[in-house]
Amino acid sequence: MTSKPHSSDYASSGVDIDAGNEVVRRIKALARSTFTPGVLSEIGSFGGLFQVPGDAREPVLVASADGVGTKLKLAFMSGRHDTVGQDLVNHCVNDILVQGARPLFFLDYLATGRLQPQVAEQIVGGMAKACAENGCALLGGETAEMPGFYADGEYDLAGFIVGLVERGRVIDGSTLVPGDVLIGIPSTGLHTNGYSLARRIAFERLGLSFDSHVPELGAPVGDVLLVPHRSYLRTLKPLIDRQLVKGMAHITGGGITENLPRILPEGTGAAIAKGSWRVPPVFTFLQRGGGVSDDEMLRAFNMGIGMIVGCDARHEPEVLAILRDHGGEGSLVIGRIAAGTRTVEYV
Repeated sequence: MTSKPHSSDYASSGVDIDAGNEVVRRIKALARSTFTPGVLSEIGSFGGLFQVPGDAREPVLVASADGVGTKLKLAFMSGRHDTVGQDLVNHCVNDILVQGARPLFFLDYLATGRLQPQVAEQIVGGMAKACAENGCALLGGETAEMPGFYADGEYDLAGFIVGLVERGRVIDGSTLVPGDVLIGIPSTGLHTNGYSLARRIAFERLGLSFDSHVPELGAPVGDVLLVPHRSYLRTLKPLIDRQLVKGMAHITGGGITENLPRILPEGTGAAIAKGSWRVPPVFTFLQRGGGVSDDEMLRAFNMGIGMIVGCDARHEPEVLAILRDHGGEGSLVIGRIAAGTRTVEYV
């Protein structure tokens, strides 16, 4: 009597279709809560449909994609997954904002080894919260279950954003000239960059745990590192609407040193007054704990400045007043445009 070979199915290979369906069920309401009048499709469609606003005369679509990076490791350590979605959306919003674009819709990609509906719900909940705050529709996305590809309990997260700006109002820094002022707007912490170094210092070199209380930080180190990336849309939109901005730089990976040159015209440079702003304690803690040089800190981290705005020196008082009235408390002049070779000099 021959034995019947064991049958195989998708679940036995590690992919749980039922869990995927449960994720879709949980996130439908979250995504729908972000829908704006331009959304023409439902969650679950093969593609998301969005109508370009009818008031746009010469619409230019601006698109960007990014991920959360190794900050995700903190979510894995803590079991808190509701902030990384906010990180992702706000980072992408800022990336298109610097060109004057307002966000229209956002798509996400969540990949994991074993799908956990409650975790996915937290992640998407964070994205939905940030999309609603930015007036951006969470139009759709993809959740991929790939057993054996990711460690148990880990996942990767990426986002894709599309925004719109009138062609005549694209902001690219091309009109910046020597004498223009550079205004720094505070960050809420590391945002989404420098986490490989930060984790190495805090958890390997210093031997701390996520919940280790650090007196100079006034909170557990993990809580401080997990603070969400800030969106600057509400703060900067009034300046953009009044056409007071010549250029903007989102200070992400590479810090001021690498990001500010991206908007500098040929023949110009940036002179940054190194001690002109108060560096938040988390950065001085990491620098001291890791023995990191000043130059490396300025390339690895934002050092407390999440966005830099370039404007005409004549408009400095007006720009600062508008920033402070729209959530940009602590904004201040940190440097000027000078003649140069598209590099940053710290003076």
